[in-house]
Amino acid sequence: MTTIGHWINGTGTPAGSTRTAPVFDPATGKRQASVLLAEASDVDTAVAAASKAFESWSTSSLSQRTKVMFAFRELLVKHEDELARLISSEHGKVVEDARGEIVRGREVVEYACGIADALKGSFSDQVSRDVDVHDFRQPLGVVAGITPFNFPIMVPLWMHPVAIATGNTFVLKPSERDPSASNFVARLYADAGLPDGVFNVVHGDKTAVDAILDHPDIAAVSFVGSTPIAKYVHERGTAAGKRVQALGGAKNHAVVLPDADLEHAANHLTAAAFGSAGQRCMAVSVGVAVGEAGDELVAILARKAREVRVGPGSDPASDMGPVVTEAARERVVSSVARGAEQGASVVVDGRGLTVEGNEEGFFVGPSLLDHVTTEMDAYREEIFGPVLAVVRAETVDEAIALINANPYGNGTAIFTGSGAAARKFQREVKVGMIGVNVPVPVPMSYYSFGGWKDSLIGDSPIHGPEGVRFYTRAKVVTTRWPDDASTSAAAFTFPTSH
Repeated sequence: MTTIGHWINGTGTPAGSTRTAPVFDPATGKRQASVLLAEASDVDTAVAAASKAFESWSTSSLSQRTKVMFAFRELLVKHEDELARLISSEHGKVVEDARGEIVRGREVVEYACGIADALKGSFSDQVSRDVDVHDFRQPLGVVAGITPFNFPIMVPLWMHPVAIATGNTFVLKPSERDPSASNFVARLYADAGLPDGVFNVVHGDKTAVDAILDHPDIAAVSFVGSTPIAKYVHERGTAAGKRVQALGGAKNHAVVLPDADLEHAANHLTAAAFGSAGQRCMAVSVGVAVGEAGDELVAILARKAREVRVGPGSDPASDMGPVVTEAARERVVSSVARGAEQGASVVVDGRGLTVEGNEEGFFVGPSLLDHVTTEMDAYREEIFGPVLAVVRAETVDEAIALINANPYGNGTAIFTGSGAAARKFQREVKVGMIGVNVPVPVPMSYYSFGGWKDSLIGDSPIHGPEGVRFYTRAKVVTTRWPDDASTSAAAFTFPTSH
């Protein structure tokens, strides 16, 4: 059986331990590979390689860095199909969905291709007599990323292209559930001309995570995952003196007003709730039906949920693949069961689904719950599966209050034909990313991604301008070039402009 190893200093590197974890094909339920789990010594080796590479990469020209990024971008295009199938085989999502995540991640590479503009400093002439001031930004050093299973290519691409283009070197600790995409990317970087040691991949579990958070030579850590782990990463990383980006969980609401095109809204809610089997941090997991929209909306949602074609991700006919593990499937099944026990109406029940020819796969069908209340587990918990909970509200004000009372604030959406309602919603809702008739409002790469409340621990969103600021620090230089140095007397009072 194949064993997936680390990528350190431009090559596969033997591990300091023999611990491994299984890598499954979620569609068949069978183990298809093993992945090495790093010890602290493996992290040390990767950081040492990155530290050495930083000495030269940090002083490389912007032209050299962007040349690598342009080449890397073209290689992502060239190998898109191969990479999409690799992601599908370990994650379970359908190939076209995997292709979509590659494209959205590639947009950040395209942003990094223009990093010279993002790094331009400012200059102020003659702030005082014969005195000028300018500023510029410099890289931090070795930085690290800890990324989740649900987007094995896109989320890391939100981090390392910006970090590398700004002159840092990078150590990636991807999810051990679907590790192969990260090694694939490492080889593409090498083919693009990135020097050895600038990008490294260390696979592992909590041992590797803690080694990264504690390592004295890692200057910053970027994390995407659940809120409890985001809080842990932020607390431990900042205690070690690091900058930390920590993006947590979500419970994204989509509000549907009676004046919306309900067929249109239901189409988009169905795709946003059940696409990638609901395993997206921007998935819509709560539909808020306002007023008289409720019954008709639920009826349309039920019809569309039953039309979702569930099957292997490799099958072009599939709309939705399996969830990533057997434990994930059991969690979804249990959540639907508790919803029924607590009084929700199970309108569409995805439990017990089997896919012919893939009976051992980790499949669970779309589930639609109606009359869910805020006290129920189906509302309070991040299920991270193909479950859409419908909550009823009488007015848009009640819907806004519902969202604002939720501890998460990652993404939200409103479906309406009213510009006044949409404007009220976007100004009053306490959520970081908002869609108006757009169910999954993931910003473009030249904006930054990040929620509010328990969806973002600390204050550092990811990629875009915030990413550039996170991976660099500013220097401000005050310069004097007097015509005659002998006439420039020093003063014992605090210096002021004149």
